[in-house]
Amino acid sequence: MAKIIAAGLIGALIAGGAMFMIADDLMMLEDESRYGFEETVEEFYLAVEEGGWGVLNETDMQEVKAGHGFEVNPVKVFDLCSAEYSAEILELDDERIVSPMMPCRIAIYEKSNGNTYIARMNSSLVARAFGGQINETMQVASAETEEIISDLIVD
Repeated sequence: MAKIIAAGLIGALIAGGAMFMIADDLMMLEDESRYGFEETVEEFYLAVEEGGWGVLNETDMQEVKAGHGFEVNPVKVFDLCSAEYSAEILELDDERIVSPMMPCRIAIYEKSNGNTYIARMNSSLVARAFGGQINETMQVASAETEEIISDLIVD
């Protein structure tokens, strides 16, 4: 019996370690853009508008860091919002717990290899943990967000 318990614990530790090592690959999504940095930003704005969403805020992290004496490659972070989906969650008391994750954030950045990338949280995966209305709404919002950027990323 002790051997079975020990084997179970070892298996759990190995599985837990593996999940920890791949967690960033599960929680965050990153795709290479088919365009350069500036064109990706321009195409992103067009795609957001065509998708019926809005950009609430754009933060130029390269500019922010330069103001503090640091030099980084271009990075812009966008707060993306659908009034319909955010209202579905914010109008319900218990669902407001996910408001720190709102609005949806998408980053467009250039790596040292000169290529441009689009990153975002894996909202579809995160939503499953909440269930109910949060899951339902975030699944639809996640699918629409992926559709918005689909023409920008390398297949």
